[in-house]
Amino acid sequence: MQLAIVMPVLNEAPQIEATLLRLNHLRARGARVIVVDGGSQDDTVTRAAPLADRTLVAPRGRSLQMNAGARADEAAGADVLLFLHADTQLPAEADRLIFRSLANSTRCWGRFDLAFAPATPLLSLVATMINLRSRATGVATGDQAIFVSRGAFLALQGFAPIALMEDIEFSQRARHLSPPLALRARVITSPRRWQQRGVWRTIFLMWRLRLAYFLGADPDDLARRYRDVR
Repeated sequence: MQLAIVMPVLNEAPQIEATLLRLNHLRARGARVIVVDGGSQDDTVTRAAPLADRTLVAPRGRSLQMNAGARADEAAGADVLLFLHADTQLPAEADRLIFRSLANSTRCWGRFDLAFAPATPLLSLVATMINLRSRATGVATGDQAIFVSRGAFLALQGFAPIALMEDIEFSQRARHLSPPLALRARVITSPRRWQQRGVWRTIFLMWRLRLAYFLGADPDDLARRYRDVR
C-alpha cells in the first residue's frame, strides 16, 4: 500500500523544514508528501519545495488546499490519503499503523489520538478530553491527522469547500461509510494557538463555534469570528 501525506500550509516558514524533515523516513518507505500553500507571505514554499514530492499553491482555506493536494499527480497512486497540519508530528510507524488497521477491519477512515508538546497539566487534560470526545462521537479534528482510503475520499467527494469546521463536516459524512478507526498511537501537535489566545479562552471559543455550527451557522461567519478573537 502507498500513503500520500497532504499538508496545507500558510506562513509556516519558521518550522516547515523541520516538519518535513521528520517525514523523511516515511518517504523512504514510499510515502509521498504534497505541500499545498494557501498564499503565504513568507518563504514557506521556497523552503518546502526541496523537502516534498510536490509543492502546490491553491486558494486559501484548508478544505480547498487539502482537496488540491489529494488531486495532485503524486497522490493519484496512493491507496490512503493522510491530512497533516504543519505543526503536528506523526508517530514513527504511522504508515504501518494505518495500513495494518485498515487491512484488519472493514473501516475506511480514521485518526490518531492527540497529545500536545510542550504540555501542561491543563493541556494534557484538553488532549484527553479531545480523544475521549472523538471516540464517543466518531468525529475527528484536523489536529488528529485524519486518514482515509482513496476510494472513500473519492466517494465523499473530498472536503466540503467551507471556511471552518471542514474536519467536523467531513467526519459527519464519513461516518455514513464506516465508523472511524481511533488509533491510540499519538500525534504530537504544538499548543501555540491555544497559548496565543489562552487555553480556557480557546476552549470556550471552540465550544461556542461548534455549537453555532451544529445549530446551522454559516461557516464563513464562524471563520470570521474565529479570526477576530485575539
